[in-house]
Amino acid sequence: MLYICTMNEEFVNKWISQVKKGTLTFIVLNILKDGKEFYGYDLITEIKKATAIEIAEGTLYPLMNRLKTDGLIDSKWVEQTSGIPRKYYHITEEGKKTLKIMSDYWVNLNNSISNLSK
Repeated sequence: MLYICTMNEEFVNKWISQVKKGTLTFIVLNILKDGKEFYGYDLITEIKKATAIEIAEGTLYPLMNRLKTDGLIDSKWVEQTSGIPRKYYHITEEGKKTLKIMSDYWVNLNNSISNLSK
């Protein structure tokens, strides 16, 4: 039976948190890459469904603002028949180009890590 001491468990949890933060932009752009528009709550649901990563609105919205500032995504307000308007996000052409570069890097990184782990 494997026992992990508290210090190692804390270290691993912090590492996992950093990996999630470091890949969240990549995940969001991948979800948006096919041109479908998502509003915040749907995007959070899609991230959870695709990755099992729990993400809070307080994490997502600042990220979306940064991606918009960087020109990788854009947004628009859409009136709802009932309730308040929703902000829908979509990827831009610049976002698609950036995602391609990120995807190429990810493949190389994944291959390198796989080779190291053998």
